Amino acid sequence: MNQEQLKRIRSGKGFIAALDQSGGSTPKALLQYGVTEDKYSGDEEMYVRVHEMRTRIIQSPAFSSESILGAILFENTMDRKIDGLYTADYLWEKKGIVPFLKIDQGLAALDGGVQVMKPIPGLDELLARANKRHIFGTKMRSVIKEANPEGIRKVVEQQFEVGKQIIAAGLVPIIEPEVDINSTDKEESERLLKAEIVKQLELLPSDALIMLKLSIPTVDDFYRDLMDDPHIIRVVALSGGYEREDANTRLARNHGLIASFSRALAEGLTAQQSDEEFNQLLSGTVQSIYEASIT
Repeated sequence: MNQEQLKRIRSGKGFIAALDQSGGSTPKALLQYGVTEDKYSGDEEMYVRVHEMRTRIIQSPAFSSESILGAILFENTMDRKIDGLYTADYLWEKKGIVPFLKIDQGLAALDGGVQVMKPIPGLDELLARANKRHIFGTKMRSVIKEANPEGIRKVVEQQFEVGKQIIAAGLVPIIEPEVDINSTDKEESERLLKAEIVKQLELLPSDALIMLKLSIPTVDDFYRDLMDDPHIIRVVALSGGYEREDANTRLARNHGLIASFSRALAEGLTAQQSDEEFNQLLSGTVQSIYEASIT
């Protein structure tokens, strides 16, 4: 583990940029960026276009270590290059931004009010490649839609079980049990979720390090005490479908909680914008998310 990167994530001021839309969500991400499906043919062309989009974001002067601590990539981006460097190396060596990798393969069908992760075949091989590509940590997402104690227990147990495999590979897992922001019993789901996280933290080896990525809680500062747990490097928040301004307002009320926004980060950016327009908009976005993250 890179100790300089660990220190930056643990105590740096800023947020984590989520650039990890993959397979199913890539056409949607491109469409929001103004690249319609008739502009590419097949998966390879699609991934070239999405890498162009991500490269433009990463190379923007607005995308800097002054505001951004880390960036989450997906596998295809990890294996591509920016200016002759693998993306993770470019992020760290040229930008001072810590690289993470999304490793989950999507969600299983809704069962017991939750969606656990699909199995992740070849995970050990992927983690070995992540190490070779100088990735610091990983991210994996499950979703909680109802306050179902058994379902939430399954989500958290699965997350920590895979998390231990990631820790054994020398990487830091971002454990992401997202609570659906439209859930009718979101607050109760969060109470059950926190209790299960605490249980799993107590079972970790003393030197194990993780991060948590959680929905912005209904009750302000609800996750504040988790930040003091010696296993937890950082607690970050997803935007979860809130518009950026709303997400920032909610985030700012939660002290110590920092953003790891995806859609809210790319909101308004298009392929048709001039570099000046693009960089100006991204700069304002980054600044607003940064300010909400340092409260």
